[in-house]
Amino acid sequence: QVQLVESGGGLVQPGDSLRLSCAASGNTGSMNIMGWHRQAPGKQRELVASIATGGSTRYTDSDSMKGRFTISRDNAKNTAYLQMNGLEPEDTAVYYCNLVRPFSPDDPGAEYWGQGIQVTVSS
Repeated sequence: QVQLVESGGGLVQPGDSLRLSCAASGNTGSMNIMGWHRQAPGKQRELVASIATGGSTRYTDSDSMKGRFTISRDNAKNTAYLQMNGLEPEDTAVYYCNLVRPFSPDDPGAEYWGQGIQVTVSS
């Protein structure tokens, strides 16, 4: 099992920055992909960004987030971060961390999700 604990959310004003953290514990595997997704009220959950153990990243195709959000990770701490700059009211959502442990000959693979953390951008 894997436990994911998100932190760093809250209420901020437009233009502010936040850094979300996701600390993973348990059977995270030697290689995994950690990601951030978000779900705004009345909308589907969408990918924000993901990052593999080796550092390769993937970002959403959504123009609304490009250039403002940066994902990173500290493998020694099993923690992924999402730096969010220039926050806009449209970024208001619950942000979820996930971890994918890929299939291997020794591991059937699995995906885990955190509880989610609220980010509210409002003046």
